[in-house]
Amino acid sequence: MCYGDEAQPPDHGIHGAVTSEDDLVLTASDGNRFSARLARPAQPNGVGIVIMPDVRGLYSFYCAMARSFAEAGVEAIAIDYFGRSAGLTDGRPSEFDWQPHVQQLDPDKVTLDARTALEKLRSLGTVERVFTVGFCMGGAMSWRQSAGQENLAGAIGFYGVPSRTRDTIPRMKAPLLLLLAGADRTPPEEFATFQEELTAAGVQHRAVTYDGAPHSFFDRTYDEWADACQDSWRQIFQFMEIPSAA
Repeated sequence: MCYGDEAQPPDHGIHGAVTSEDDLVLTASDGNRFSARLARPAQPNGVGIVIMPDVRGLYSFYCAMARSFAEAGVEAIAIDYFGRSAGLTDGRPSEFDWQPHVQQLDPDKVTLDARTALEKLRSLGTVERVFTVGFCMGGAMSWRQSAGQENLAGAIGFYGVPSRTRDTIPRMKAPLLLLLAGADRTPPEEFATFQEELTAAGVQHRAVTYDGAPHSFFDRTYDEWADACQDSWRQIFQFMEIPSAA
């Protein structure tokens, strides 16, 4: 997994009011019921985002991430991956054995779940443009949504592995933002090849690599990577075309 229970999203410097944080159960088009956390801003800016977690699924870091986006005026919903195999949850605990559930995961069915979450955001009546953002496994899952969702404004991924999304490149439509850790387990050459493939396919994308940064650097407890965290928020908000304090 990317983050332990002590991890917290970095502060982006925008401290808008959040009106609600609700645990939801959503139903995908194939009947799958899955858990989600919706955070709503007091002053919506017309943007919504679906947050796609790492291999552990929905837990505290991603619930806090939904709140962070809501503080910036974004309607945010974080989803769990494992409704089909592990059932509903109010937060996957540290001891959750995620490995067998990841092995059963079908990316196309995750796309159905993401579509359901995007539809939930659109149903709120305050959202005009929708994005996805993901971390680690969720980074690749987020990039996949460029090919899997209609009218997606963009797909953001931290630390995603290109091999987990390469098959979707010919069908990608929405722009990608790649936020990469320079000292990640995935070699830089793999990301360079990925970008060449995106360019060849005509997929709009931007990649930002933080030299020396470790996997999961986007964490308030990593003081030494505070500047990279702030710049990551700035990149995200610029990509989403909303004001930034970072």
